[in-house]
Amino acid sequence: MSATFFGASFDATDAARAARFWAAVLERKVADGADEHDAVLETGDPGGGPRLAFHQVPEAKTVKNRFHPDLITGDYEGETERLLALGAVKLDAFEKGGARWTTFADVEGNEFDLVAG
Repeated sequence: MSATFFGASFDATDAARAARFWAAVLERKVADGADEHDAVLETGDPGGGPRLAFHQVPEAKTVKNRFHPDLITGDYEGETERLLALGAVKLDAFEKGGARWTTFADVEGNEFDLVAG
């Protein structure tokens, strides 16, 4: 018996807002029925990928995520500018062992990384 990675869920104060941000980042669609309580990104789009769900929680984010997405791009500077225009906030930039990445916060304050590839 084994398990397959189905998707990831994110806590949010406004699930639809968080889903719209990530839909724009990943060029996917928000599934019908999204509201401030629950939202899901469709997986059948050309970008594919795992199911992403967003669920409203009563408390605000207060500490660093234990899990965060890593995105990779061949146009590091261009994608950085696009993410900032979508509402991401640049938190820090790193270069280590030939790798280069930037840590951002999404519209809910959740961290994610953009890796130069």
